[in-house]
Amino acid sequence: MSYNIHIGIPPTKPGVTDIDAIVKTIKNQDPDIIALQEVDVNTTRTGKINEAAIIAKKLKMDYFFAKAIDYAGGDYGVAILSKYPLSETKIHRLTTVEGTKGEPRVMATAKITLKKGLVIRFGSTHLDAQASPLNREKQIAEIVEISSSETLPFIIAGDFNAQQVSSVIKKLDESFTRTCQDCAPTFPVVNPGRAIDFIAFSNTSKIKVISHSVVQEHYASDHLPVVALLQIGL
Repeated sequence: MSYNIHIGIPPTKPGVTDIDAIVKTIKNQDPDIIALQEVDVNTTRTGKINEAAIIAKKLKMDYFFAKAIDYAGGDYGVAILSKYPLSETKIHRLTTVEGTKGEPRVMATAKITLKKGLVIRFGSTHLDAQASPLNREKQIAEIVEISSSETLPFIIAGDFNAQQVSSVIKKLDESFTRTCQDCAPTFPVVNPGRAIDFIAFSNTSKIKVISHSVVQEHYASDHLPVVALLQIGL
């Protein structure tokens, strides 16, 4: 699953943190691995709680939080949650061009040991949200470069803030296979018209897409979550 959780604040309830709504949405899909974006840890705006830890505990999953920026007395970034053990966790700092006023962005990665000896690399990211694609283009190029030396099957998921016809997703598609090709919209949550949240795997991976869907949950966040069922070969 990939899910931009809007810091746990439902769009219709500004200032109200409803982590249980996020947990319920995830639990209904029962994913093995999750990429979360817009996660608050100990910020004043969401009540000084560790959202990543709380969500993981309620779902009985392991987690890794990757801080992108300081915010409101705490941290803000992305996270990986998994039913399986996480190791080799890492924060990859992505380029934000000086003078663009873009927010610093990261990709979190972790090695995940699945059943039957299967091991994968999993990444969660949230690319720049500015109108200009400049930062996103640099950030996706860095992600592709990082993946080029990866020997494990590499799955990346996140909010790319870019539509399928963009130069950013075209760059992604050069090295990765998205779990959808004519993807259903994920944003905004009311009358969604843009697919900007994706799950993809490196072209060298022995992975087959069994199913892909956009979850029609319109309360908990301003994004719709994306879920894919993948078959991973040895």
